Amino acid sequence: MTDHSLYVLLRKLEDAKIPFTLARDRPDTIRVTMHLVGERTEIDVFDDGHMEVSRFCGAEDIVGDEALVDRLIQENRD
Repeated sequence: MTDHSLYVLLRKLEDAKIPFTLARDRPDTIRVTMHLVGERTEIDVFDDGHMEVSRFCGAEDIVGDEALVDRLIQENRD
């Protein structure tokens, strides 16, 4: 079993039964997104094992519908 910080983190999340997803947006990191009530936490784990954490807290109110999705896509097109 490896001691790389990514695997240590995944074992901790699994042991705590905290849901998460993995993504690879950059060649030198794997992003682990923890899904908590009222918060999303993104943890970028780098090749060398260090981590950078971003927290997004707030209400989980419904703020729109399909029209809002369409507007957001239009406003953020490349």
